[in-house]
Amino acid sequence: MSDQVERYQILGYKEALTRTHHYPVACKELSLILREAYSKLPKNLQSLVFQDTLSSFKLLPQMWTNNAVSAAHLLVQSAEATLPKQKKNVATKEFKQAMVASKRRGKACRMQECHTELTQDVLVDIFSLLDTRSLVSASLVSRSWNAAACNNHLWQSLYATIFASDHNSSNAKDLLNGRRGEDNKDNNSVDWREAFKRAYIDNSSKRLTTSRGYCLYCDMIVWLDGLKCGSGKCGPQPKMQPIVPKSSEQVVEYLLDGSSSMMSSDSDSDLDDCFDEWYIPKLWAHPLNQYRPG
Repeated sequence: MSDQVERYQILGYKEALTRTHHYPVACKELSLILREAYSKLPKNLQSLVFQDTLSSFKLLPQMWTNNAVSAAHLLVQSAEATLPKQKKNVATKEFKQAMVASKRRGKACRMQECHTELTQDVLVDIFSLLDTRSLVSASLVSRSWNAAACNNHLWQSLYATIFASDHNSSNAKDLLNGRRGEDNKDNNSVDWREAFKRAYIDNSSKRLTTSRGYCLYCDMIVWLDGLKCGSGKCGPQPKMQPIVPKSSEQVVEYLLDGSSSMMSSDSDSDLDDCFDEWYIPKLWAHPLNQYRPG
Protein backbone atom coordinates (compact mmCIF):
# COMPACT_ATOMS: atom_id res chain seq x y z
CA MET A 1 0.00 0.00 0.00
CA SER A 2 1.40 3.40 -1.00
CA ASP A 3 1.87 6.16 1.56
CA GLN A 4 -0.79 8.31 -0.14
CA VAL A 5 -3.36 5.51 -0.03
CA GLU A 6 -2.62 4.93 3.63
CA ARG A 7 -2.98 8.63 4.41
CA TYR A 8 -6.23 8.78 2.45
CA GLN A 9 -7.68 5.95 4.47
CA ILE A 10 -6.62 7.70 7.69
CA LEU A 11 -8.70 10.70 6.62
CA GLY A 12 -11.81 8.53 7.11
CA TYR A 13 -14.23 9.75 4.46
CA LYS A 14 -16.27 6.55 4.33
CA GLU A 15 -17.52 6.99 7.89
CA ALA A 16 -17.60 10.80 7.87
CA LEU A 17 -19.99 10.87 4.91
CA THR A 18 -22.59 8.98 6.96
CA ARG A 19 -22.62 11.70 9.65
CA THR A 20 -24.80 14.73 9.04
CA HIS A 21 -22.46 17.18 10.78
CA HIS A 22 -19.34 15.89 8.97
CA TYR A 23 -20.90 15.34 5.54
CA PRO A 24 -20.50 18.95 4.22
CA VAL A 25 -16.84 19.15 5.24
CA ALA A 26 -16.11 15.71 3.78
CA CYS A 27 -17.67 16.79 0.48
CA LYS A 28 -15.62 20.00 0.47
CA GLU A 29 -12.40 18.07 1.07
CA LEU A 30 -13.25 15.57 -1.67
CA SER A 31 -13.97 18.51 -3.98
CA LEU A 32 -10.55 20.00 -3.22
CA ILE A 33 -8.88 16.64 -3.72
CA LEU A 34 -10.52 16.31 -7.14
CA ARG A 35 -9.50 19.80 -8.25
CA GLU A 36 -6.03 20.06 -6.75
CA ALA A 37 -4.73 16.53 -6.32
CA TYR A 38 -6.62 14.00 -8.44
CA SER A 39 -4.29 14.11 -11.44
CA LYS A 40 -1.27 13.62 -9.15
CA LEU A 41 -2.65 10.52 -7.42
CA PRO A 42 -1.90 6.89 -8.35
CA LYS A 43 -4.63 5.00 -10.22
CA ASN A 44 -5.72 2.93 -7.22
CA LEU A 45 -6.17 6.06 -5.11
CA GLN A 46 -8.03 7.81 -7.92
CA SER A 47 -10.43 4.88 -7.84
CA LEU A 48 -10.97 5.28 -4.08
CA VAL A 49 -11.65 9.01 -4.45
CA PHE A 50 -14.13 8.30 -7.24
CA GLN A 51 -15.95 5.67 -5.16
CA ASP A 52 -16.21 8.03 -2.19
CA THR A 53 -17.54 10.73 -4.50
CA LEU A 54 -20.29 8.38 -5.68
CA SER A 55 -21.00 7.37 -2.08
CA SER A 56 -21.45 11.00 -1.10
CA PHE A 57 -24.14 11.41 -3.73
CA LYS A 58 -25.89 8.18 -2.74
CA LEU A 59 -25.99 9.35 0.88
CA LEU A 60 -27.30 12.82 0.08
CA PRO A 61 -31.02 11.90 0.48
CA GLN A 62 -30.27 10.94 4.10
CA MET A 63 -28.95 14.42 4.89
CA TRP A 64 -31.28 17.12 6.15
CA THR A 65 -29.36 20.37 5.85
CA ASN A 66 -28.88 23.00 3.18
CA ASN A 67 -25.15 22.82 3.89
CA ALA A 68 -25.16 19.18 2.76
CA VAL A 69 -26.91 20.02 -0.51
CA SER A 70 -24.57 22.95 -1.19
CA ALA A 71 -21.53 20.78 -0.47
CA ALA A 72 -22.80 18.08 -2.82
CA HIS A 73 -23.32 20.71 -5.55
CA LEU A 74 -19.72 21.84 -5.07
CA LEU A 75 -18.51 18.26 -5.29
CA VAL A 76 -20.37 17.47 -8.51
CA GLN A 77 -18.96 20.65 -10.09
CA SER A 78 -15.45 19.48 -9.23
CA ALA A 79 -16.22 16.02 -10.60
CA GLU A 80 -17.44 17.51 -13.87
CA ALA A 81 -14.32 19.66 -14.14
CA THR A 82 -11.82 16.95 -13.28
CA LEU A 83 -12.95 13.40 -13.98
CA PRO A 84 -12.58 11.72 -17.38
CA LYS A 85 -15.72 11.62 -19.49
CA GLN A 86 -17.03 8.19 -18.51
CA LYS A 87 -16.57 8.71 -14.77
CA LYS A 88 -17.92 12.25 -15.04
CA ASN A 89 -21.13 10.95 -16.63
CA VAL A 90 -21.54 8.33 -13.89
CA ALA A 91 -21.01 10.89 -11.14
CA THR A 92 -23.40 13.42 -12.70
CA LYS A 93 -26.10 10.77 -13.13
CA GLU A 94 -25.70 9.65 -9.51
CA PHE A 95 -25.97 13.24 -8.29
CA LYS A 96 -29.14 13.94 -10.28
CA GLN A 97 -30.75 10.75 -8.97
CA ALA A 98 -29.78 11.72 -5.43
CA MET A 99 -31.34 15.17 -5.79
CA VAL A 100 -34.61 13.67 -7.02
CA ALA A 101 -34.64 11.17 -4.14
CA SER A 102 -33.79 13.93 -1.67
CA LYS A 103 -36.68 16.13 -2.82
CA ARG A 104 -39.13 13.21 -2.68
CA ARG A 105 -38.02 12.30 0.82
CA GLY A 106 -38.29 15.90 1.96
CA LYS A 107 -41.84 16.13 0.59
CA ALA A 108 -42.85 12.89 2.32
CA CYS A 109 -41.39 14.09 5.62
CA ARG A 110 -43.23 17.40 5.40
CA MET A 111 -46.51 15.55 4.84
CA GLN A 112 -45.78 13.30 7.79
CA GLU A 113 -44.95 16.27 10.02
CA CYS A 114 -48.49 17.54 9.52
CA HIS A 115 -49.74 14.51 11.47
CA THR A 116 -46.87 13.93 13.93
CA GLU A 117 -45.57 16.28 16.62
CA LEU A 118 -43.14 15.13 19.29
CA THR A 119 -43.55 16.51 22.79
CA GLN A 120 -41.04 19.03 24.13
CA ASP A 121 -39.66 16.54 26.65
CA VAL A 122 -38.94 14.01 23.92
CA LEU A 123 -37.34 16.65 21.68
CA VAL A 124 -35.10 17.87 24.50
CA ASP A 125 -33.97 14.31 25.21
CA ILE A 126 -33.14 13.81 21.53
CA PHE A 127 -31.41 17.18 21.21
CA SER A 128 -29.23 16.40 24.23
CA LEU A 129 -27.37 13.95 21.97
CA LEU A 130 -26.48 16.61 19.38
CA ASP A 131 -23.35 18.67 19.00
CA THR A 132 -23.53 22.47 18.88
CA ARG A 133 -23.87 22.82 15.11
CA SER A 134 -26.60 20.20 14.86
CA LEU A 135 -28.49 21.74 17.77
CA VAL A 136 -28.42 25.17 16.12
CA SER A 137 -29.55 23.67 12.82
CA ALA A 138 -32.41 21.90 14.59
CA SER A 139 -33.54 25.21 16.11
CA LEU A 140 -34.28 26.54 12.61
CA VAL A 141 -36.67 23.74 11.60
CA SER A 142 -39.88 24.86 13.35
CA ARG A 143 -41.22 26.76 16.34
CA SER A 144 -41.52 23.57 18.37
CA TRP A 145 -37.96 22.48 17.60
CA ASN A 146 -36.69 25.98 18.29
CA ALA A 147 -38.27 26.00 21.74
CA ALA A 148 -36.71 22.63 22.57
CA ALA A 149 -33.30 23.57 21.12
CA CYS A 150 -33.21 26.70 23.30
CA ASN A 151 -33.73 24.67 26.47
CA ASN A 152 -31.51 26.17 29.14
CA HIS A 153 -30.25 22.83 30.46
CA LEU A 154 -29.07 21.77 26.99
CA TRP A 155 -26.88 24.86 26.70
CA GLN A 156 -25.63 24.48 30.26
CA SER A 157 -24.50 20.95 29.40
CA LEU A 158 -22.77 22.15 26.22
CA TYR A 159 -21.13 24.97 28.14
CA ALA A 160 -19.77 22.56 30.74
CA THR A 161 -18.61 20.03 28.13
CA ILE A 162 -16.79 22.49 25.87
CA PHE A 163 -15.51 25.27 28.09
CA ALA A 164 -15.19 24.02 31.66
CA SER A 165 -12.43 21.56 30.71
CA ASP A 166 -10.38 24.25 28.98
CA HIS A 167 -7.28 25.05 31.05
CA ASN A 168 -7.72 28.73 30.14
CA SER A 169 -11.42 28.92 31.02
CA SER A 170 -11.27 30.06 34.63
CA ASN A 171 -14.38 32.19 34.10
CA ALA A 172 -16.30 29.15 32.86
CA LYS A 173 -15.26 27.11 35.88
CA ASP A 174 -16.16 29.90 38.26
CA LEU A 175 -19.58 30.32 36.68
CA LEU A 176 -20.35 26.60 36.80
CA ASN A 177 -18.95 26.05 40.30
CA GLY A 178 -20.81 29.06 41.61
CA ARG A 179 -24.09 27.89 40.19
CA ARG A 180 -23.68 24.34 41.45
CA GLY A 181 -23.62 25.69 44.96
CA GLU A 182 -26.96 27.49 44.56
CA ASP A 183 -30.50 26.21 44.30
CA ASN A 184 -32.20 25.27 41.04
CA LYS A 185 -34.12 28.52 40.86
CA ASP A 186 -30.93 30.58 40.87
CA ASN A 187 -29.30 28.16 38.45
CA ASN A 188 -32.11 28.68 35.97
CA SER A 189 -31.58 32.45 36.17
CA VAL A 190 -28.46 32.07 34.01
CA ASP A 191 -29.12 32.26 30.28
CA TRP A 192 -26.71 29.47 29.33
CA ARG A 193 -27.19 30.01 25.62
CA GLU A 194 -25.95 33.58 25.99
CA ALA A 195 -23.18 32.41 28.32
CA PHE A 196 -22.15 29.88 25.68
CA LYS A 197 -22.17 32.61 23.04
CA ARG A 198 -19.88 34.86 25.09
CA ALA A 199 -17.48 32.01 25.90
CA TYR A 200 -17.54 30.89 22.26
CA ILE A 201 -16.46 34.33 21.07
CA ASP A 202 -13.87 34.76 23.83
CA ASN A 203 -12.23 31.38 23.25
CA SER A 204 -10.77 32.02 19.78
CA SER A 205 -13.99 31.30 17.89
CA LYS A 206 -12.28 30.44 14.62
CA ARG A 207 -10.49 27.55 16.24
CA LEU A 208 -13.75 26.25 17.65
CA THR A 209 -15.40 25.99 14.25
CA THR A 210 -13.18 23.52 12.42
CA SER A 211 -14.19 19.88 11.96
CA ARG A 212 -10.62 18.73 11.42
CA GLY A 213 -7.55 18.67 13.61
CA TYR A 214 -4.22 16.98 14.15
CA CYS A 215 -4.38 14.89 17.32
CA LEU A 216 -1.04 14.85 19.14
CA TYR A 217 -1.93 11.59 20.86
CA CYS A 218 -3.19 9.69 17.81
CA ASP A 219 -0.44 11.30 15.68
CA MET A 220 -2.80 11.79 12.74
CA ILE A 221 -5.49 14.03 11.30
CA VAL A 222 -8.85 13.23 12.86
CA TRP A 223 -12.47 14.31 12.72
CA LEU A 224 -13.48 16.39 15.72
CA ASP A 225 -16.58 15.67 17.80
CA GLY A 226 -17.42 18.30 20.37
CA LEU A 227 -14.01 19.90 19.77
CA LYS A 228 -12.31 16.66 20.81
CA CYS A 229 -10.64 13.86 18.88
CA GLY A 230 -13.29 11.59 17.38
CA SER A 231 -11.02 8.65 16.60
CA GLY A 232 -11.74 6.86 19.88
CA LYS A 233 -8.07 5.97 20.23
CA CYS A 234 -6.93 8.68 22.62
CA GLY A 235 -7.96 7.16 25.93
CA PRO A 236 -7.92 9.50 28.95
CA GLN A 237 -7.00 13.02 27.85
CA PRO A 238 -5.16 15.65 29.91
CA LYS A 239 -6.55 19.07 30.69
CA MET A 240 -4.77 20.65 27.74
CA GLN A 241 -6.56 19.99 24.48
CA PRO A 242 -4.18 17.89 22.31
CA ILE A 243 -5.66 19.14 19.01
CA VAL A 244 -4.11 21.39 16.36
CA PRO A 245 -6.94 22.72 14.11
CA LYS A 246 -6.54 22.06 10.37
CA SER A 247 -8.22 23.51 7.31
CA SER A 248 -9.49 21.54 4.32
CA GLU A 249 -6.59 22.88 2.26
CA GLN A 250 -4.09 21.51 4.76
CA VAL A 251 -5.81 18.13 4.66
CA VAL A 252 -5.19 18.00 0.91
CA GLU A 253 -1.54 19.00 1.46
CA TYR A 254 -1.24 16.16 3.97
CA LEU A 255 -2.65 13.69 1.46
CA LEU A 256 -0.21 14.73 -1.25
CA ASP A 257 2.96 15.27 0.73
CA GLY A 258 2.48 13.89 4.22
CA SER A 259 3.25 17.43 5.36
CA SER A 260 5.72 17.72 8.21
CA SER A 261 3.96 20.84 9.51
CA MET A 262 0.98 19.00 10.96
CA MET A 263 1.87 19.96 14.52
CA SER A 264 1.99 23.66 13.71
CA SER A 265 -1.11 25.80 13.93
CA ASP A 266 -3.06 27.05 10.92
CA SER A 267 -2.36 30.42 9.42
CA ASP A 268 -5.01 33.09 9.79
CA SER A 269 -6.13 32.64 6.19
CA ASP A 270 -6.59 28.91 6.64
CA LEU A 271 -8.64 29.46 9.77
CA ASP A 272 -10.70 32.02 7.89
CA ASP A 273 -11.64 29.25 5.45
CA CYS A 274 -12.76 27.05 8.33
CA PHE A 275 -14.61 29.97 9.87
CA ASP A 276 -16.49 30.64 6.64
CA GLU A 277 -18.05 27.18 6.82
CA TRP A 278 -19.59 27.69 10.26
CA TYR A 279 -19.61 31.40 11.09
CA ILE A 280 -20.73 32.73 14.44
CA PRO A 281 -23.80 34.75 13.33
CA LYS A 282 -25.52 31.51 12.30
CA LEU A 283 -25.58 30.50 15.95
CA TRP A 284 -27.41 33.57 17.14
CA ALA A 285 -29.40 34.96 14.21
CA HIS A 286 -32.66 33.23 15.17
CA PRO A 287 -33.52 33.89 18.83
CA LEU A 288 -36.49 32.11 20.40
CA ASN A 289 -38.74 35.19 20.44
CA GLN A 290 -38.54 35.42 16.65
CA TYR A 291 -40.84 32.40 16.45
CA ARG A 292 -43.44 33.67 18.88
CA PRO A 293 -46.60 35.02 17.27
CA GLY A 294 -47.01 38.74 17.59
